[in-house]
Amino acid sequence: MDLDILKQAVTKGRFKEIEQLTRQALEDGSTPRQILDQALVPAMEMVGAMFSAGDIFIPEMMVSAKVMQKSLDVLKPLMVGDITSNVGRFAIGTVKDDLHDIGKNIVISMMQGAGFEVIDLGIDCPPEKFIQAIKDGAQLLGMSAILTTVVENIRRTIEAIKESGLREQVKILAGGAAVNESLALKMGADAYCEDAGEAPPKAKSLLAQLG
Repeated sequence: MDLDILKQAVTKGRFKEIEQLTRQALEDGSTPRQILDQALVPAMEMVGAMFSAGDIFIPEMMVSAKVMQKSLDVLKPLMVGDITSNVGRFAIGTVKDDLHDIGKNIVISMMQGAGFEVIDLGIDCPPEKFIQAIKDGAQLLGMSAILTTVVENIRRTIEAIKESGLREQVKILAGGAAVNESLALKMGADAYCEDAGEAPPKAKSLLAQLG
């Protein structure tokens, strides 16, 4: 089966068809890694680009993410730990005193769609939680702040990571309604994501810098 059919199923949000199409691709000789690399990841990259361009909106993006996850559920048992071996480990949470998780959850879907292993740290995360994620192997951190009253906690968290001696081991992405690019970089982040669609390509670029 042409893997473009799978790719289109993800971008078009064909939830009811995706499991059968994934199994058909496997029966026709495609490996799980080929399906991931040649269909699922490119599809979610397209979805992210369309979202960033304003061609689709959050509901459509979330449907595509669910379709991708359904296909991934078929592949995971066959990949024996290989599902994210070509990408990296990403931990994300909202900073301390920020209790909003919708944006964070959208980023999680996009990063999973791009093949990252994602650790959801949750909401209202103190600096220690991000530091522990680095100790547990996270190569990338995502920090979100929706409220202007707590955006300074991004800076405090990054400072705490520096004081822990772990700053050189990780790249940090910041985003959320209370953040802009100038502020994110001034607070010590490595990159700013205006929306969820920007997260995977920027994360991959930063990961390459880690070597």
